[in-house]
Amino acid sequence: MSTAKTSGNKVDTGRRRFLIAATSVVSAVGAGFVAVPFLESWEPSERAKNAGAPVEVNFKKLETGRLLTVGWQSKPVWVLKRTKTQLADLPKNDDRLRDPNSDVASQQPPYAKNEYRSRKADLLVLVGICTHLGCVPTYRPDIGPEDLGADWLGGFFCPCHSSRYDLAGRVFKGVPAPLNLLVPDYYYVNDDVILIGESGGKA
Repeated sequence: MSTAKTSGNKVDTGRRRFLIAATSVVSAVGAGFVAVPFLESWEPSERAKNAGAPVEVNFKKLETGRLLTVGWQSKPVWVLKRTKTQLADLPKNDDRLRDPNSDVASQQPPYAKNEYRSRKADLLVLVGICTHLGCVPTYRPDIGPEDLGADWLGGFFCPCHSSRYDLAGRVFKGVPAPLNLLVPDYYYVNDDVILIGESGGKA
């Protein structure tokens, strides 16, 4: 009887060791398959790698007075070709603006610290995100609309909390937004193309 018990114990022990070893191997292999995609998820995706890359914009077909929206760093960037009237009206807003001279240096590159907030007068480039809570304002080029008042000369209106900006992206007084709209780094590749995201180039 005792021999049979001893023999049975040896068989059970052997099976137990085999099952433990097999389970360990399978678990290790399984963990390996789980770990690979998990570790790969730490690597930035191609989309993430490209998110900060400069964006080239051809504005040759952009009509005067019209706004073009492009994506850069997951943000909307506006390219507006302003009319002569819109440019002439800009100084009329100065007394009603919080920062008419663009003195907050963080809101534009040095070459855009001018009356037009741009490298060239007619073409305006802005990040289309309200400086209050990050909503996207709407382009309102209409003059004196009923909802914005007779003194409205065109600009950008944020529907979230009624912040207002003129056609240089300068914020009005008495609204929630504290800063002018951001002018990103950009330069002219040629007469029809700008590169948003870099400050190189001669213009």
